[in-house]
Amino acid sequence: MPTETLAFPTSAGHTLEGALELPTGLVRGAALFAHCFTCTKQSRAAVAVSRALARQGIACLRFDFTGLGGSEGDFGRAGFATDMADLVAGAEALAARFDGPLLLVGHSLGGAAVLAAAALLGEDKIAAIATIGAPSDVPHVLHVIEGDHDAIRRDGAGPVRIGGQAFTLSASFLDAAGDVDLLEVVGTLRVPFLCLHSPTDTIVGIEHAAALFEAAFHPKSFVSLAGADHLLTRAEDANFAATVIAGWAGRYLPMRSDWPMPEEGVVVQTGHGKFGTEVHTTAHRFIADEPRSYGGDESGPTPYDLLLAALGTCTAMTMKLYADQKGWPFAGARIHLTHERNHAEDLMHALEPGEQAQALHRAITLLGDALTAEQRAKIIAIADKCPVHRTLEGHLHIHTSVTD
Repeated sequence: MPTETLAFPTSAGHTLEGALELPTGLVRGAALFAHCFTCTKQSRAAVAVSRALARQGIACLRFDFTGLGGSEGDFGRAGFATDMADLVAGAEALAARFDGPLLLVGHSLGGAAVLAAAALLGEDKIAAIATIGAPSDVPHVLHVIEGDHDAIRRDGAGPVRIGGQAFTLSASFLDAAGDVDLLEVVGTLRVPFLCLHSPTDTIVGIEHAAALFEAAFHPKSFVSLAGADHLLTRAEDANFAATVIAGWAGRYLPMRSDWPMPEEGVVVQTGHGKFGTEVHTTAHRFIADEPRSYGGDESGPTPYDLLLAALGTCTAMTMKLYADQKGWPFAGARIHLTHERNHAEDLMHALEPGEQAQALHRAITLLGDALTAEQRAKIIAIADKCPVHRTLEGHLHIHTSVTD
């Protein structure tokens, strides 16, 4: 997926650094991802979820909270209220770029932050909310902060360790954790809610998911991440959560009504990345791209892949139709196609200066052994009569016009 660096200001005056994952094709909506406590935008869950959403046509911004990763500010003096303000700033940055309500996704304390920030943003700006391993009460985060909390409150600041990392936290950081009644906030929200949680989460127990789910209004859904740890450190767990969220989000960020769906033919429209292009038929949509070796994102077949596929699929369909009409025991075919750009073999005339001869090679394997030799020969012969084959070898003219 194409990734764009996006920096945006906060109300406190410092700048946050984010990575905007863009769909290779057209954008049907946007999402904001909040990472786990003391993680960064590079966490496995943040990257997996944001890129899975981009593959579904949803641009996703993952960013570093104040004082973490590449973002400015003092993490030790920030606290939960600052996280909420950071999310509002991120939402404003997305709103300036994309139309429509946002999908909010949060992992661990980031999940609590998106739920709390939703009340500040307003429901008209939110399409849906998904959380992963989120606590149902913000003070729960204090249990993972190793240090003398009483001394920090007495002295105003002090050293702690969180997840093995050393930080200096202020007393206001600790006090801010108790300022939000998260379940009360969730009870006021009227937006679609998806809660993902692992019953084997040893940091935020499954009872937190039960409390959030009970407090939320329908439509709400719960998905178990059985066997996963809190940080989704296994790639398969992060990818599963990402796939579920991306599929679920499609219901609340549907395909745009102004996207081209032609009554006939094909419509192609430039997307994101260097070569990413959206292809729309009367009933389907997909991405065409170039491989990474050519500077593309490899998110779809190349134009020549599609050309070869057109010939191959038409060949296979024509052979099957012919065999079915004859009532022959046709078990199918496998067709391997390649494109040769410089082809001088079997030419019956001299090339003009600058002219290049090209060739498509098609190797056909008939599957099964029930056909007679005569039947096999006739099925192979019919391959040259498929419509796409005739079009490619016929007198083809391409007419170009310009429309407003």
